[in-house]
Amino acid sequence: VQLQASGGGLVQAGGSLRLSCAASGSLFGTPFMAWYRQAPGKQRELVASFAHGGSPNYADSVKGRFAISRDNAKNTVDLQMNTLKSEDTGVYYCYAVVRFREYWGQGTLVTVSS
Repeated sequence: VQLQASGGGLVQAGGSLRLSCAASGSLFGTPFMAWYRQAPGKQRELVASFAHGGSPNYADSVKGRFAISRDNAKNTVDLQMNTLKSEDTGVYYCYAVVRFREYWGQGTLVTVSS
């Protein structure tokens, strides 16, 4: 299983970015997928997740600003990030669980300037 993330970059506070993640390989159906992030000097944290057949879940810090969506036919999961804040800065990782095994994308850097 490979996860390819894209869409990071530099944006001013209050701006928007959209991250995309494409999963490929032996997915055996529709895997659980999510976005995590790791800010400088902090632990990796869950930002948003979307299980197949379920509802999106969000960290409290991003509720109302971020939206996760998935296209099961294409095996992609996107993260629309609006009203970005400096504390949203970090490396964002795509994550998937396939047959109880965890997979991580390579990470994409999001930098929000204040």
